[in-house]
Amino acid sequence: MTNLKKLVTTIILAAPLMVSAQGFQVNLQGQVQQGMGTAGTALIQDGASVFFNPGGVSFLKQNSVDVGMTATIANSQFLDNNSGTVNKTTSPVSTPFTAYGVFGLKDSTKKGHNFRFGMGIYTPFGSTVDWEKGWTGRYALTHLQLKAIFFQPTFSWKICEKLGIGGGFVYSTGSVNLQKDIPVVDANGNVGHAELSGKASGFGYNLGVYYKPYKYLSLGLTYRSQVNMKVNSGDATFTVPSSLSTNFPNGKFTASLPLPSVLTLGIGFTPTEKLSFALDVNYVGWKAYDTLSFDYANNTASLVDTKSARLYKNTFAVRFGGQYKITPAFAVRLGIAYANTPIQNGYVTPETPDASRYIYTAGLGYTIKNKFTINASVLYESLKRTDTNIETNLSGTYQTNVIAPGLSLSYKF
Repeated sequence: MTNLKKLVTTIILAAPLMVSAQGFQVNLQGQVQQGMGTAGTALIQDGASVFFNPGGVSFLKQNSVDVGMTATIANSQFLDNNSGTVNKTTSPVSTPFTAYGVFGLKDSTKKGHNFRFGMGIYTPFGSTVDWEKGWTGRYALTHLQLKAIFFQPTFSWKICEKLGIGGGFVYSTGSVNLQKDIPVVDANGNVGHAELSGKASGFGYNLGVYYKPYKYLSLGLTYRSQVNMKVNSGDATFTVPSSLSTNFPNGKFTASLPLPSVLTLGIGFTPTEKLSFALDVNYVGWKAYDTLSFDYANNTASLVDTKSARLYKNTFAVRFGGQYKITPAFAVRLGIAYANTPIQNGYVTPETPDASRYIYTAGLGYTIKNKFTINASVLYESLKRTDTNIETNLSGTYQTNVIAPGLSLSYKF
């Protein structure tokens, strides 16, 4: 009956997918930045700076409203080391979105126009993973749906012509639904099934400093705090033979899920009015996710409150991109990023078949009458990881390909 404990371990292990970091996660917080390797800490271009660097928001010359969406298509397959069987996911397309507003006096280049306020609403992760029926790892996972929305009111102050600081309060809300089969069979030959679902919320903050020592050079430093997502009164539902119902009681559970901090150093370089480059280096505090703990309202011999080591490690990511304005209204973008996985050997799961990977991006932008801007981007990454999970003994090679085309519309006023 240890499968029940494994099920809850799995749902908590999946929670880090909701953050903007490594761990089978792409950074989808702005179409301009996505086209430039997902870098944007030191190159202030649009309202997405509410997320990328609150300190630079006060350097924007106009108020703006930006809305965007990215269609994320992720397909995975698993090659079982023991049987040689290949299984695939049948996951639907997910659609993470962004919405930013920047407000204040119209021109930050004028004396006294030094303050701006911003609001960001974005989904650092939102996805559904469905494995085909009867697959090798069905006792580890059959279905996983994660949704997360972050709300970030932001304040930015341009202290002088070269320096700006800012910060934002973050409220996060999300939900999760995880399902798996249980290796028990009723009189009609039906395999047992388990479902865990619940809502989570947490709080954090986003701080940023923007410094422009020279006309062509800008620097950015940001810190996004750890957010402890708390699941209160989640629902655990089990479909099992009646003789086992006391071993698998329906009931409530609670958990605390640490989402890591992110420290970012950015460099922006604009040698001409047409050409600009951005470089971001992220340090992600995944080490905070070293232990899983969960508490059940109804305990049995098979269902006890436990703590389980996960031993994630802190990681780095490097993101680089460039933009060239063919005309004042039309821009093209290219980028590349490298993200190091936080998951050590022995801890890879069907929800997080993560690996260190390169990310390739491209984008376009077109401005109409200096008011409306349409931005488009596309992101591609491929992951491959062979591992044997120390808890479930699921052993094999995961191959995942992700393509994410996106579109946004911006209005400046």
